[in-house]
Amino acid sequence: MSATKIGGTAIAKKIRERLQSEIAEKQATNPLYKPCLKIIQVGDRSDSTLYVEMKLKAALEVGIQCEISRYPETVSEGELLAKLHNLNSDPKVHGILVQLPLPKHLNEKTITSAIADEKDVDGLGTYNVGELAKRGGNPFFIPCTPKGVMVLLQETGIDLTGKNAVVIGRSDIVGIPISNLLRNADATVTICHSKTTNLEEHLKMADVVIAAIGQPQLIKGEWLKPGVIVIDVGTNYVPDSTKPSGQRLVGDVDAESSSKVASFRTPVPGGVGPMTVAMLLQNVTDSATMYFQRQKNRKIAPLSLKLMEPVPSDIAISMAQVPKPVTKIASEVGIASSELEPYGAYKAKVDLSLLNRLEHRRNGRYVVVTGITPTPLGEGKSTTTMGLAQALGAHLGRPTFANVRQPSQGPTFGIKGGAAGGGYSQVIPMDEFNLHLTGDIHAITAANNLLAAAIDTRIFHENTQKDAALYKRLVPVKNGKREFAPIMFRRLQKLGITKTNPDELTEEEITRFARLDIDPETITWRRVLDVNDRHLRGITIGTAPTERGQTRATGFDISVASECMAILALSTSLADMRDRLGRMVVATSRSGDPVTCDDIGASGALAALMRDAIKPNLMQTLEGTPVFVHAGPFANISIGNSSILADKMALKLVGTEPDEDHASSTGFAVTEAGFDFTMGGERFFNIKCRASGLVPDVVVVVATVRALKVHGGGPPIAPGAPLDPIYKQENVEVLRAGCTNLRKHIANARRLLCTNSQQRCDEQLLTLTWVPQRPGSGGGKLASKELKVWYSGAWTEYSILAGLVELIGQTFNATAFGGAAGNSNCWMQPYQADDGSAAQMEMCETGQYLHAQYDADPDVEAQRARDGKRPSNYLRIGLGYGQGALGRSEEVGCGWKVVKGGALDSGIESFKKILRAAGISRPNQVDSQCCQEKDRCIKMPLPV
Repeated sequence: MSATKIGGTAIAKKIRERLQSEIAEKQATNPLYKPCLKIIQVGDRSDSTLYVEMKLKAALEVGIQCEISRYPETVSEGELLAKLHNLNSDPKVHGILVQLPLPKHLNEKTITSAIADEKDVDGLGTYNVGELAKRGGNPFFIPCTPKGVMVLLQETGIDLTGKNAVVIGRSDIVGIPISNLLRNADATVTICHSKTTNLEEHLKMADVVIAAIGQPQLIKGEWLKPGVIVIDVGTNYVPDSTKPSGQRLVGDVDAESSSKVASFRTPVPGGVGPMTVAMLLQNVTDSATMYFQRQKNRKIAPLSLKLMEPVPSDIAISMAQVPKPVTKIASEVGIASSELEPYGAYKAKVDLSLLNRLEHRRNGRYVVVTGITPTPLGEGKSTTTMGLAQALGAHLGRPTFANVRQPSQGPTFGIKGGAAGGGYSQVIPMDEFNLHLTGDIHAITAANNLLAAAIDTRIFHENTQKDAALYKRLVPVKNGKREFAPIMFRRLQKLGITKTNPDELTEEEITRFARLDIDPETITWRRVLDVNDRHLRGITIGTAPTERGQTRATGFDISVASECMAILALSTSLADMRDRLGRMVVATSRSGDPVTCDDIGASGALAALMRDAIKPNLMQTLEGTPVFVHAGPFANISIGNSSILADKMALKLVGTEPDEDHASSTGFAVTEAGFDFTMGGERFFNIKCRASGLVPDVVVVVATVRALKVHGGGPPIAPGAPLDPIYKQENVEVLRAGCTNLRKHIANARRLLCTNSQQRCDEQLLTLTWVPQRPGSGGGKLASKELKVWYSGAWTEYSILAGLVELIGQTFNATAFGGAAGNSNCWMQPYQADDGSAAQMEMCETGQYLHAQYDADPDVEAQRARDGKRPSNYLRIGLGYGQGALGRSEEVGCGWKVVKGGALDSGIESFKKILRAAGISRPNQVDSQCCQEKDRCIKMPLPV
């Protein structure tokens, strides 16, 4: 009988070829799929060097990026752990391997356990070893050599169930793991080792022998059971004068005698060795696959609500709910642990490096919530935002972020109160949200007041010193040498001074550089405080004797009114914030030149104070969906929006990977624009969108009956005073009159965003309003529901939100606009046309169209003709919503008819047919090139 050799080399080759093919196939659908292995070698042992070079070569051959980091044998444990920490945090690294053995001064257990479990491709970390040892455990990776042994056993065709398997050796690398694998395969496992006294007796009963004891040719053929399968893991060198090296490689089993007894055996070399490397490559590839799969598995586990009647106070509702740990929220939405900076159990900051990691993602859907002109009591934009986010995230299962501003303690301790939302749609913990949070506003306060102090200090020193002394104070001698600070070169450049040596400036240049000559009457920079203290609104500074009579009248503003807060909201990076802070104009010189923060030399210090504040804060809604809380500029005196960075992060976190179906997988970022549309809403479009490059997919306008009655002629609402009975009783006439305000806000929204049609536009804008009254020129009714998120959270609004998701998904199809990063680039830009029309609408071709015809008033049309204007039925073309029979129309109220058109043919004539079917009377005026390219725009004037 002669044993059949199990050729590990040939099997490993097949595995490598398969891996190479799999990697290439996945890269075809996702170019970012690039498995990466980092190997750490300590010392210069020749055998370790040989092994890592072999692994490097094999990895590169199959398409795995691989790099070896070599350290001297004297490297400290701390330095090695720091390197592992950096590799753990690097999203481009999928596998980390520390070549063993390590020098004696390094603890192997500490080092191997420091590798992130999901990157421990050697499978030797605590988690993977522990999971492998558990019955039914689920390790990320199995140690490479034992995994290769199991593949070799599979090649023999043996069914291990009930078989006697003897493992000789109990090392953590081979013996113990392979015994666990055999046990999990239902074999009866015996572990033998150097202290085993009856080794031959155990071997005589073995159907499978795994030899991994490290003793050359220990096991003889006569010890083995006939027909046994022998897997020889041993690698031992014995003297051999016939070899050029004077030695040869043998296993733990005597090859000659065992071949006469065994049915299958592995040769040494060429058996287990090649399989170890192949399994390492398999683990690295699996790690990369799991990483990219985890990026898609963003599933939020909602918190349940216990609704009560009557609805308790907001704080009672918040205190009754048990929030999820912020680390769990982060894990659910795909924020890496290295990107999270917890502040206690329920709030955390998110590092800006997340944007670099997810730069490749297509953005999710962008929804902005705004409202009509509010009363002093607030009209529920935050509540609507939270309710919408809870419905989309907790009930529809779509990844959803709510983005809101951080509340100022001025309103919190004033009449309006907090800004967490209300009822069963709010941010929790409410007390932490409304009070301090992570200290961002305090950082703004410190930065603002530092600059205020620097301005007054500069004026003091300029008034009390001559030019030379002032220059020496600004550019002091250090270590016998005078040098400009880096920030000073900005002022030198502004002054047109190109010299870099402070000693080379002329007296005139020294004067220009050192003296800002600020006119105190022009200083616009005031100190701030985040409470309402009316007694500090006007103060006199400089009254101390040390100030030499240099008094000045100034005052305090509230912290969120600081320009530093607006800059925080608009910054796109730390460097961008630093530049914006430096460009702030704080005063004017007596000669009329603007004086900036850079001129004062304080921009770097301000940026340092705000370096943590620039990171968005992560919290959660009452139903456990994620919330970004960041920046808090007021809408009536500033931009009134949360930060660009929070929106960008949210859009990436809810966005899709290159190989995902965007329409079915994308999520939503719901952001709030403060005050009403004419303030926060228009600043959202005119300032925030311009700075960020983002474009919203949907505008939600929020209204309340109370506010509509105020705008319809109801008595003013005074803070602290009881409400007039008109606000507690039905009064349709006052309510109807107030809809004028709502109508105007919707009209303003239409001016800025290109929507599908008159019908769909109103549905988008009114889906979440609290007034079942359609504000149109014809006064038609809209069958909408009252939103009840305050009373019952999001679950009762499931059908409304499902419709919104469908509307957004169909309106903004993945190919509809060709917009960057998944956002619509379809804007309606105001202009004055030569025919007197006030605007033009630019719309991109989608292949599906929804067209509208207006039933014109004859008197109006006659007047338009006398004025030389086109008829009203030359009105507008909407964008693709649904597919239907060509020419079918339906009444939608307000004098509008909607025609659903099918997909276009390539020719322009087919397009003209659709126009004619829709009642557009002058189709020849349409751009004849509009159908020839996907992203071409058509331009059609709108009536005044």
